Amino acid sequence: MSRRVRITHRASGEVIAEGPIGLFGIMPFEGNYYIARKYLRTSRLKPNWVPGLCIYKFLYVWLDLRLPDGTREPSIGWLYWLPNPLFFFVAFRPAVPQSSPALSVLETA
Repeated sequence: MSRRVRITHRASGEVIAEGPIGLFGIMPFEGNYYIARKYLRTSRLKPNWVPGLCIYKFLYVWLDLRLPDGTREPSIGWLYWLPNPLFFFVAFRPAVPQSSPALSVLETA
């Protein structure tokens, strides 16, 4: 049986992602989850166009969670849009930290 994860925004209950843990699902790496688009459960993660740079994974933009009531959770995640090809599993995948106080992460076996 494969491990699965469900990532939810605590304040709103909005499900961010749900799926199997692994290279082709929701990939844990360096304390973060990189989410394959197939397992993204919201369309409310929007780029705020604030750029970031990781010295070995390269360029990304921050993502805000924009909720239906008009509120937003700023910089809750990020997206590598100019990634290092050696880290192909982070390329163009929305990512969130595993230990964010704004998120609830439930892993199951």
